[in-house]
Amino acid sequence: MGERAIQVGLLGLGTVGTGVVSIVERHQNELAHQAGRPVAIKKALVKQIDKVRGSEVNGVELTTNPEDILDDPDLDVVIEVMGGVSETKQLLEKAIRQKKHIVTANKDLMAEWGASLLALAAEQGVDVYYEASVAGGIPILRTITEGLSADRITKMMGIVNGTTNYILTKMSQENRSYEDVLKEAQELGFAEADPTADVEGLDAARKMAILATLGFSAPVQLSDVAVKGITNVSGKDLHFCEQLGLTMKLIGVAKRDEGRLEVCVEPTLLPSDHPLASVQNEYNAVFVHGEAVGETMFYGPGAGSLPTATAVVSDLVSVMKNMRHRVNGYAAMKPLYEAVFKEEQEKQSQFFIRLHVEDRTGTFSSITSLFARYDVSFEKLLQLPLEEEQMAEIVIITHVTNRAVYKELMEELEQLDVVKTIASSYRVEGGKG
Repeated sequence: MGERAIQVGLLGLGTVGTGVVSIVERHQNELAHQAGRPVAIKKALVKQIDKVRGSEVNGVELTTNPEDILDDPDLDVVIEVMGGVSETKQLLEKAIRQKKHIVTANKDLMAEWGASLLALAAEQGVDVYYEASVAGGIPILRTITEGLSADRITKMMGIVNGTTNYILTKMSQENRSYEDVLKEAQELGFAEADPTADVEGLDAARKMAILATLGFSAPVQLSDVAVKGITNVSGKDLHFCEQLGLTMKLIGVAKRDEGRLEVCVEPTLLPSDHPLASVQNEYNAVFVHGEAVGETMFYGPGAGSLPTATAVVSDLVSVMKNMRHRVNGYAAMKPLYEAVFKEEQEKQSQFFIRLHVEDRTGTFSSITSLFARYDVSFEKLLQLPLEEEQMAEIVIITHVTNRAVYKELMEELEQLDVVKTIASSYRVEGGKG
């Protein structure tokens, strides 16, 4: 093989792509030391050739035609940082068939088509790495597949979307409305012009599907993840959280109990002394619980040009090491287990419920007798008068119950004469585990 540089083509040259070029340029000595050969970014696919760019991309050949990269026989690795799903999938499939190794930061693509891309790569004897698709600068996928490979993971829980964490942090700390903070997040570039994927929990759900698939070695699809976003969270909810010693975060949970899985993303109330409660703004953090190692936590920037680019280049290093040892195509492993999911009655949790009720004799006994009938007890309870005449607000935190019981209870609660409205309801996570 000699000392020929490992040649790389970039699909996309936005903030992450530019970050990749910059890191590869600055870290040449370290990269060559690890790979045994130098590495060079040769070509990049862009939308506009004549766009003004920084000096770090000087020397990279720009093209608007993806075939210039896919058909180039000198390119060893294709790094995909352009986004998109269906068209991007076709490009990567062609690259794999051309025996090019793939590094991608695309969680949408990997959540939907990861299994088929990995299978094709194994068939063609090439690598597909995708560390940057989950939690930006935190090496969580590598930790699961390599660092904890000897352990059996039973639970992964964390904040894997920086946009929603930024919004909830600002709403809580600065007593501002959801709409106000979202507008600011868009202006700062933390939120997209169309923030739906973030605020409705879909981005986090894709990441949890990827984490669960790797952590439990079972094929978890996006459709298997129960999802609830933050668009209905109010300042009043956050005020009551604070009063009750709780903090709200959009939390992804993947649990395995005796081979049965539960994967969800939803606004969740945590004790304010829980380590995840102190993760603020655009930062991400993931708890991983293994049978042998116990509890581990990984924290860092969940997005941004250089953190994400660092994860991409780390994957590039893995590809280069595999090339050096001639073991490309063996990294991807097919899931070992079938994905069997829990029924609703197997999913246990505590819940926060905020009610607007009639402030009259018998109201409280009607509510407590309904809860007693379902064998759901109260851990905490607040009752406050509302400005509206003869109305009161009741906030309840239940003890642990199952989702099936909770759903039936909520349906009956809504029908009670004394209950005007169920203002909000959220999951409560107690303790660390």
